[in-house]
Amino acid sequence: MKKEGMNVTPWEVEGKIDYEKLIKEFGLEPIKSLPEVFNKNVLFRRKVIFAHRDFQKILEAIKKKKKVVLMTGLMPSGVFHLGHMLLAQQMIFYQKLGVKLYIAVADLEAYNVRKKPLGELRKIAIDQYLLNYIALGLKPEDVDFYFQSERSNDAKKSNAYYRLASNFSRYATFNEFKGVYGEISPGKMNASLIQAADMFHSQLPEFDEGKPVFIPVGVDQDPHIRIARGMAMRNKDHKFSQISSTYHLFLPGLKEGGKMSSSDETSYISMTDTPEEVRKKINKYAFSGGQATVEEHRKLGGNPDVDV
Repeated sequence: MKKEGMNVTPWEVEGKIDYEKLIKEFGLEPIKSLPEVFNKNVLFRRKVIFAHRDFQKILEAIKKKKKVVLMTGLMPSGVFHLGHMLLAQQMIFYQKLGVKLYIAVADLEAYNVRKKPLGELRKIAIDQYLLNYIALGLKPEDVDFYFQSERSNDAKKSNAYYRLASNFSRYATFNEFKGVYGEISPGKMNASLIQAADMFHSQLPEFDEGKPVFIPVGVDQDPHIRIARGMAMRNKDHKFSQISSTYHLFLPGLKEGGKMSSSDETSYISMTDTPEEVRKKINKYAFSGGQATVEEHRKLGGNPDVDV
């Protein structure tokens, strides 16, 4: 979506974000009434998690203590920063409620986009992401952590996953990809097919068949979800239950406009930055909500909505 200075796509986020407009544009629903355990969570209480699609059935399943799957993924493009904390906190919260986690490392997509060797990408995923997840409180015992390039050592599971990615290509349409993504390429289409397999493969008999699935994401990732839901709805080879999803606000980058991004080291504060590095980044790059002059600032005050 690119309108009026706001650019929100799975690959780029720029400008001042109008979340109300995104809710309408993407066909989402605002998050309203929630069980008490969710209202106690700071991300829900402060409406950092602000919208959803079909999340009510997940709430009902959790309330009835039924098994639920959380599907998420990561792009091993760089260091783990504060922006990644939003998702990590959600993963830990849901795990405490008994939800099973699937975490996909998008190393195939990163290999094509970032042009780095697979071995290096896997090392980033483990050293920067998995270890930080565990340090923050994630219990690895009930987590299915895998690489897109090597789904499982179990041949039946691995074959089922890759068959599904191929199967989805039968139900993909060029017009749908163009309508959702705008400018498309073979790489984007291939990445979407694999991501669709990530989102739905837990429902196969080889995995956790019958368990509802939801995906917590930033709203920039919704085009991937819409494409996957469309292919699953048309799929005549499998009877999938539609995935649910929740959407959280972007953590603003240090500079005006956009979000924290691993591809721009001046936009983020990482978990491994020293206190001195944090101080230098804030002093040098952080956008100020102060007025142009001292007199104006004393008279009008600062703007906390844009102050970093």
